[in-house]
Amino acid sequence: MSITIRNIQKSFGQFKALKNINLEIGAGELVALLGPSGCGKTTLLRIIAGLETPDTGVILFHGENTTHMHVRDRHVGFVFQHYALFRHMTVFENIAFGLRVRPKETRPSDAEIRRKVHDLLNLVQLDWLADRYPAQLSGGQRQRIALARALAVEPKVLLLDEPFGALDAKVRKELRRWLRRLHDELHITSVFVTHDQEEALEVADRVVVLNEGQIEQIGTPDEVYDHPATPFVYQFLGDVNLFHGRVHEGQARIGDVQLELPGSPERRDSAVFYARPHEIDILREPDGQAAIAAQIIDIRALGATVRVELERQDDHGIVEVEMSRDQFNSKDLDRGESVYLQPKRLRVFAERNGEENLGSAA
Repeated sequence: MSITIRNIQKSFGQFKALKNINLEIGAGELVALLGPSGCGKTTLLRIIAGLETPDTGVILFHGENTTHMHVRDRHVGFVFQHYALFRHMTVFENIAFGLRVRPKETRPSDAEIRRKVHDLLNLVQLDWLADRYPAQLSGGQRQRIALARALAVEPKVLLLDEPFGALDAKVRKELRRWLRRLHDELHITSVFVTHDQEEALEVADRVVVLNEGQIEQIGTPDEVYDHPATPFVYQFLGDVNLFHGRVHEGQARIGDVQLELPGSPERRDSAVFYARPHEIDILREPDGQAAIAAQIIDIRALGATVRVELERQDDHGIVEVEMSRDQFNSKDLDRGESVYLQPKRLRVFAERNGEENLGSAA
């Protein structure tokens, strides 16, 4: 089931939640709506579901206009952040609920319901919990039961609103991998909302990055991470260091440092250069290369990686560098040590409006 979202706008009073959203979701695709709180991602999901009506624009399911169709007629499965399971019902009855409340002419027999529920419990690997109540389950188990319940009505579209947001980090990681495997098996067109960048990049076929009611970028996880279209996307998808400078004769100039910047304009008096923490080398000597003098002020081990915090000697702020433990051990760095920073990769956007991608240096 493909979904076409065309010219969707939605306001709540004076607040414009969505501003002319256009998006195509292919049949069988798993798409993440990613962005900070208040960016409009949940509002868009609710409009797709039929729980909200747009002010303007249309929603098409496989070419059919469903904009004003009732939610029960859209054949949509919905999974919420807080499970929304019926506490007084067993796991079995929670999953069977959507089948039992169907009109009599389309309601399966009791035997068919039993078979379908147990098939779904096997699918989510929880068949042994059929007689338990939600209060007797862990958070991860409840969310898998909520997903089984959504799948019971054989939805054409599966919508998930922050499905793992209420779970701890370890369970969240396990469940998102499980969701990806489940999707590969079922191929139901799925849209999920998240503010977790890692979750979106790991699970989705494509990521839609939203900000202030508008789409900043649409692309595969690799595309949005490696080729961010705007400064917002760059900064939202992971930590980033900012260097203020200018572009002159195809070079990035940061203070006294010059770096080649292929594909950039000849001149730009004011620009902001971006580099992620793992895209910067720490050198003891500049070794004839352009480098920025800095002093190490903090070193923190973060599992398999080490984060080094440095203060630039030209008083232009703090820079964070990230490397593997092996790399750190080989460099034998200490707090207080004077070193040099060598960006391995830079991206540059115009400082005047923050929107124009001027080029990159690698």
